[in-house]
Amino acid sequence: MYGLAVLMLLGRACPTLSEASTRAQGDVPFHTMTEGLHAFQRGDFEQAAMRWQAAAHAYASRHQPQAQSHALTHLARAYEALGHDDRAAHSLQTALQLAEQAGDHLQVAIVLNQLGNLTLKSGRLAEAEQQLHTALSRAHDAGDVGLSATILHTKGNLFMRQQRPRDALDAYRGSAASAQQARQFGMAARALVHAARVAARDQQVHTALAWLTEAAHHLRQEPDSHDKAYDLLLMSRVYHELADSTPDLILRAAETAQDAVRMAQKLGDPRALAYAWGDLGRLYEAEQRYEDALDLTRRAVLAAQQQQLPESLYRWEWQTGRLLRALGRLPAALEAYERALETVQSMRAALIQGASGLDPSFRQALGQLYLQYTDLLLQKATSLEQPAAAASYPAYDYYLHQARATVEQFKTAELRDYFGDACVDAARPRTQTLERVAAYAGIIYPILLADRTELLVSLAAEIKRVRVPAAGPRVERLARTFHNSLQARDPQRYLRHAKRLYDWLIRPIEAEFKAAGVQTLVFVPDGALRLLPLAALYDGEQFLMQKYALAITPSLTLTDPRPLSREAVDVLAAGMTEAAGEFPPLPAVREELNSIQQLYGGTVLLNQAFSPMRLRQTVQQGAFSIVHIASHGKFAADASQSFLLTPHGKLTLVQLAETVGQLRFREQPLELLTLSACETAQGDDRAALGLAGVAIQAGARSALATLWRVNDAATALLMRTFYQHLSTSGTSRARALQQAQLKLLETPNYASPVFWAPFLLINNWL
Repeated sequence: MYGLAVLMLLGRACPTLSEASTRAQGDVPFHTMTEGLHAFQRGDFEQAAMRWQAAAHAYASRHQPQAQSHALTHLARAYEALGHDDRAAHSLQTALQLAEQAGDHLQVAIVLNQLGNLTLKSGRLAEAEQQLHTALSRAHDAGDVGLSATILHTKGNLFMRQQRPRDALDAYRGSAASAQQARQFGMAARALVHAARVAARDQQVHTALAWLTEAAHHLRQEPDSHDKAYDLLLMSRVYHELADSTPDLILRAAETAQDAVRMAQKLGDPRALAYAWGDLGRLYEAEQRYEDALDLTRRAVLAAQQQQLPESLYRWEWQTGRLLRALGRLPAALEAYERALETVQSMRAALIQGASGLDPSFRQALGQLYLQYTDLLLQKATSLEQPAAAASYPAYDYYLHQARATVEQFKTAELRDYFGDACVDAARPRTQTLERVAAYAGIIYPILLADRTELLVSLAAEIKRVRVPAAGPRVERLARTFHNSLQARDPQRYLRHAKRLYDWLIRPIEAEFKAAGVQTLVFVPDGALRLLPLAALYDGEQFLMQKYALAITPSLTLTDPRPLSREAVDVLAAGMTEAAGEFPPLPAVREELNSIQQLYGGTVLLNQAFSPMRLRQTVQQGAFSIVHIASHGKFAADASQSFLLTPHGKLTLVQLAETVGQLRFREQPLELLTLSACETAQGDDRAALGLAGVAIQAGARSALATLWRVNDAATALLMRTFYQHLSTSGTSRARALQQAQLKLLETPNYASPVFWAPFLLINNWL
């Protein structure tokens, strides 16, 4: 899937402005509001914003709060279309206050729907669901069927982001029915096309085609507009998806895209025209008519450049790169990919989130752009590998480093998308790469490509390349299977998987590690490899953690590689022993916290003394270098839904980061954040992002956390052993964890990897 425009995919957040409703707000700004509407309908969002802003000021000066709220709501639509989601949110918050003061319950529902749409784009799915629930309730109470249709459509988009396709289908069909009742044919068509898209992905071809036919009938009753052009493009894309099973539909997809081209040209709408030409080029690409596709794509690039549309431009630069690669023009393809990535790097987060449409993650929306460019860089390096080309070694080394740097860019952007803030970027200036301090460490950087896996291995200052014939998707599938089989405690299954993964990821470079005297392996996982219990990889005789101390880091450039300072170590230890809901009691937590206090002293917050507010106050008052939290918790696909349990309610990952993040502004930031009883959502790669990035987001140099729910008594033993070794001078964090895992391996009741493999040391291992 190659995405949709901001408004097209996420839905128009409020009903179309009509002259009658505008005139009702007062005659003076009527002309200004109408000019804004006409500008918006032809895709001139800048002009629409100027007109609606002027109208809002006019209504404010006339002390007409209800009319001002309506103007601000439309202004927010223009801001959102331009990628200024922060301005849109500010306008909507003001509009909501004005509507509530005026007692305009219908307007409150309109604003809440649009706020829900913005919140959805930012990835705060639970908050969006609450806003949309309230909006729909208000719309029902007011008996406004047309507004209910709009809100149901937005809820359908939310359910798609939550990967709930059945609920999404119900919402879209409900939206279409309500829109037809209200004679809002554009909304009815839009909802039916989205419903058809869900059916297409579920292989319900006949159902999808029936809904597309009905949607086309509704669209014919609508006047030409920017929205209608985008709806045609969405319809074209669904036909294209269906063409996988019914090849003749590729022609219908092309005809529908051509209709969008003609409409955009008639309207003088360069935004819609850029998408229409680009989409038509994509259809020609699918038919391997590369030269024709390249011509259309270059038109799309030119239109996007002239109108300064980065959310469109990067797509067509990326498409240009794919086409040039298919035509064998690799140098030109590299340049096109570089331009696409430069455009993405320059884009505001709101534009990226909007452009990614209904894709549930940044990885699905943009991952292939980074990986395809990386693949080209590695191909370029391959061309310089001939023995006779010794003089080309600097260039060869350059392309390997560029390939790794590209994946680093992607990892940073993905973490930023997950956490929804700039804390990831803020960490960069204070760090240096691990390679500069890794004299006795081997850094394994796997790159998962469509047809193979590449391992870039750093030993001191040297980078080596190993090609593994296993395709990236195959490696990811086995990593997930291994993760699940370990928890099922089936040795025959998990040992077989552990050995295969060892053969792919470790064995090809193990001789190099032995020759270099490597004692610690630092793994930089990607995708499903974040779920990999690395310690339990198996060579046929030993587990990996029996041979090496281990650490993972989400990125080489986001790690602060300095040894743990053992001078004046101050520890804050918090936890709960009580059961809560589905989570069982943790009686061994008391022993766990006591053992840490005996070693280091410090402050303990246990049971009722452990609350989000008390934790925040204690951090503010202390100068802690270690924060240890022993309580149930979960990392979810939505960062706002990741949490730790306290006796006083949930402590979200966002709240934890804000609390512990207070320590980031000291000269010596937090050395270690330990979360000793957490788990990631089962098999969820995106949830693992939270686990991988928790240290960075909280401003800690390293973190110790778990992949799945762990045995209470085994955890207490592991933690006690870990901190005992950590208190010994010269023992690294990774070595301390290795010794703790070995202790469990040697304890008969806890020898299975299910007890010790889920513990991961994240980021700084020194």
